[in-house]
Formats: sequence, C-alpha cells, structure tokens
Amino acid sequence: MPKEADHIGDEEDRQSKEEGVQDASEETVTKSPHRGEAPQVSSPRFVFVEELMETAKGVTNMALAHEIMVNQAFQVKPQELPEGSLERRVKEIMHKAFWDCLEAQLKEEPPSYGHAIKLLAEIKETLLSFLLPGHGRLHSNIEEVLDLPLIQQQAEKGALDISGLSQFIVGMMGSLCAPCRDKDINKLKEITEIVPLLKAIFSVLDVMKVDMANFAVSSIRPHLMQQSVEYERNKFQEFLEKQPNALDYTKKWLEDTVKYIREARNDGSSAASSDPFSLLPHNVHNHAYLRLLKWDHASDPFPETVLMDQVRFQEMQQEVSRLVLLSSVLLIVYTTTGEAISGLPGLMETLKNTVNIILADMHTPSFSAQEALATVGEKLCVELSQCLSQHGYSPFSADRKNTLKGQISATIQTDNTVRKLMDSRVQAYLLASLETSQHKTPPPQPGGLAPVSRELTELAVRFSRLVNFNKLVFSPFYQRILQKLVTSGESPDTDM
Repeated sequence: MPKEADHIGDEEDRQSKEEGVQDASEETVTKSPHRGEAPQVSSPRFVFVEELMETAKGVTNMALAHEIMVNQAFQVKPQELPEGSLERRVKEIMHKAFWDCLEAQLKEEPPSYGHAIKLLAEIKETLLSFLLPGHGRLHSNIEEVLDLPLIQQQAEKGALDISGLSQFIVGMMGSLCAPCRDKDINKLKEITEIVPLLKAIFSVLDVMKVDMANFAVSSIRPHLMQQSVEYERNKFQEFLEKQPNALDYTKKWLEDTVKYIREARNDGSSAASSDPFSLLPHNVHNHAYLRLLKWDHASDPFPETVLMDQVRFQEMQQEVSRLVLLSSVLLIVYTTTGEAISGLPGLMETLKNTVNIILADMHTPSFSAQEALATVGEKLCVELSQCLSQHGYSPFSADRKNTLKGQISATIQTDNTVRKLMDSRVQAYLLASLETSQHKTPPPQPGGLAPVSRELTELAVRFSRLVNFNKLVFSPFYQRILQKLVTSGESPDTDM
C-alpha cells in the first residue's frame, strides 16, 4: 500500500507503544522472562526506558532469527489487521481518502500529477528492490522508463502518459514475479482505468514483497546456522547482563534433571541411561530435554533458554501423548484378538484411522477421554467383527467384546500397564534419537510401535533438530551451570 496512506496509522501505533514503555519504566525490572516472581539471586537494578526498548528489540530480533532456523516451514506472511478493529477501519478510511484524492487530481483540467508521481516513485523503488545482482539490463530499463525528473517535466507540460507507464510497470512485474503470481499479473492487464489499475498494482506488489522475503529466507537458511548460533548466544548474553537472574529456571531445570537421573539409576529404572557415566553433561542435557515432553506448563515456569520454543515443546508433548494412547489401543486390540487378524492387509491402517479420528481433539478443553475411549471400543469391535466374518473366522463373542472395550477404556489411567509400557518405549526411542542424532541412521524402534512408526520417526527428527540447535546456542551457559553443580557438591560425578 502507498506509504502516504499509512502515515497516520503508524503515528498512532508509535504513540501507543511509547505510552506502554513509559508505564513499564515505572517499575523495577528484576524478573526472569516469566510470569510470576523469579527467585532473587542478585540485587535489584533499574532499567531505563532506552535500555528497556533496546533489550526488547534485541529479544525480538533473536526470536525471529531463531524461528527461521528451527522452523523449516517458516514463511513471512502479510500483515492482516483483525476484521472490525479500529486499526483496520482507520487504515481503510485513509486509503480510500488517498485513492479518491488521486482520482480527483487526474480528473482535473489540466490533470494534477502530484500524487501519481509519488506513487510512481514508490513503485520504482519497489521494483528495483526485487532485482538481483545479475539483473543489470532490467535495472537500466527501469531507470530509463521511470526517470522521475523526466516524468516531472512531462507532467508539467501535460504530456505524461500514465497509462503507458502503468503498462510498463505491469510488464516488469510479470518478469520479476514468482510463477504463482502469473494469474494476478494477467488480471492487471485486463484493468483499463488508471486509478483501479494503480491500486491493484500496489496490492500485487505487496504480495510480491512477501514472495521475495520468503525466497530470501529459503536461500540463506543453509548459510545461517553458524551466524545464527553466535547471534542468539550474544543476544542472550546481552539480555543476561541486563537481567542477572535470567537463568534461574534453567538452573533449576538442570538441577532437577541431575536428581531425576540419580534417582532413576538407583531405582534401576529403564528411563535412565545404562551408561555408568550417565551424569556426564551430554546425558544430563538429553534427559533434560526429554523431561520437557512431560512438563507441567500450567504450574512450572519453563526454562528461560527454551522459552522461545515452549509452544513447540508443548505441541510435541501432546503428540507424544496421542501416539502413546494410539499405540496402546492398537497393541491391546492385536493382543486380545490374536492371530485371526494378524497380517490382514489394510486392517491396521483402518483401525488406526478410526482411533485417530476419535482422538483428534484429545487436547481440547471439551474433550472427554472416558467418552472417547468408550466410543473407540465400540467402533473397533464393529470393525473387527466385520473383518473376522469376511475372512471366515467366528465373530466376536459378547465376552470378548466386553473384555476388549474394558481394556481400551482402562488406558484412560496414566498408570495403566499397557500405557506405561508404550510411554516408556516412546521415551526410550526419543532419547536414543538424541544420542544418535549426529548419525544419519536412526535408532531401531522398540516393539509395539510399528503402527505409529512414521509419525514417531518424524517427531524424533523435529525434536532432535530443535534440541541440537538449542544445544549449539546455549551450551556455554549450560556448562557453567553444570560446573557450579559439581563444585558445590550437588552432583555425585566429579568427571562432569
């Protein structure tokens, strides 16, 4: 959209942000980046408005760089103001006034080209921004045709051909746009009136800016890794210098992980590593990240170093929960039904789809696990009976149906034997994926997980990628925390 029409809306946003910063500056900033009070480990210090704004800017930039690196599907999207919002109404009013004014100027006798020339200048600037180093000929062509001093002279003499310039612009846009925008360019060629054409040109240019930004992101991502790691680490260090207690929850996270591993090892739990040096840093790190998939997000503050990825870890946690429940149900079905359905083509996928559909909303507030599992039992009994009949086996008896439905309903309990077994196997696989993530060959999956093999493998890849990037960024901070644990005698392994 034209810059002139956005000026008033931007000014209101700027004033609103300044008022918010002034309010924030009235308090002493001594908290970790979490809701609630942080444990006080250093004396309070005041942060001035300018320092606060600079820190916020640094954290915002760090979050954007982080998003580009860890989200392979990251894309820049055009800003969409909420329907009916004040900002949207103001913007629409200002834009309408601008285009109405342009139309009125062009209808004058003789026409006035003040607004039109400003638009052409902005269009020229945008077109030039799309060019790559090898586009020398296109650069010269744009400079020659959209020669602003010459256009000004033509306007003063009443010889300006707005229609011809607009057609040139549309043609140049067609040369520079992504193939997916060809339809939009063809629609521009069908518009004959000048003001609607210029308005549509700006609309398509806005979309092309987004396309160009996404092309740039995909092109530079392979080269960004090391720079992004150093950038995030430096930005977090700057933030830590302004917020000395900004690692309190990270320290607690690692401390609790050390205690967890020690207790699990003493209990002989399968969740602990069989490595006798399981309290070495890399094992502590891997177990710590695995614990994030069991996190109580409602009551426990998330570690600061992974705070930007809290939503991702929470989504993975929900996916783990779904896969555990799904694999538990299918294991019960095949164990209860026996050899009669073993190896029947397509049956596993049919049963899996049925369970998936019913459990699709299992993490929404309105979901009733008890009702859903009862429905799963009913549906699977019907499908199994039909399958057995089709293949010449005796149909399910009432007793077998009741047994199956009862066992499926029992998986609602987190301490259910089958559910605990599947959960431990999923956790073991994810832990093994972290330990072997530097190798291309994934670890073998434990028994009983074949029905969810594809989903679990994809989850492990995303989980490992996220964890490994976080390790690269924050390893110096983690090492210092672990060294303090050793020197304070809180860890039993002095080799750490």
